[in-house]
Amino acid sequence: MEHYRKLERMYDAAPINDYFQPRLHIGAGEAEIRIDVRKDFYHAANAMHGSVYFKALDDATFFAANSLVDDVFVLTASFQIDFLRPVFSGEIRAVAKVTAQDERRITATGELFDEAGNLVGRGEGRFARSKLQLTAEVGYQ
Repeated sequence: MEHYRKLERMYDAAPINDYFQPRLHIGAGEAEIRIDVRKDFYHAANAMHGSVYFKALDDATFFAANSLVDDVFVLTASFQIDFLRPVFSGEIRAVAKVTAQDERRITATGELFDEAGNLVGRGEGRFARSKLQLTAEVGYQ
């Protein structure tokens, strides 16, 4: 669907993603983010910092939610995360899907896996529609 591809292009163009170099794929009410783990993501104990867990899970759940809204950005209203296992190398994969929605909020859950397929993190976000239109000026093209 063209809406999903426009969201993917918008995501790819975000300046923060120059650093993390994630790969996003969106479907109806779902999204997947893949990121290659690098040593510059490590904390002092030589494992991936929790901020990378959060980025992958928040981005995946956000785009699962925004896949269902084609006129405006959604905003993260709240996010809960569980860190389950450390990650040292390889690729991480965040898989998210919308689990509930009403006229005010969209809830999406995500799971984060390491390269061996181990569940390493879990998150749930609640998202609200913003007033920021999805237009070419914000990279939605």
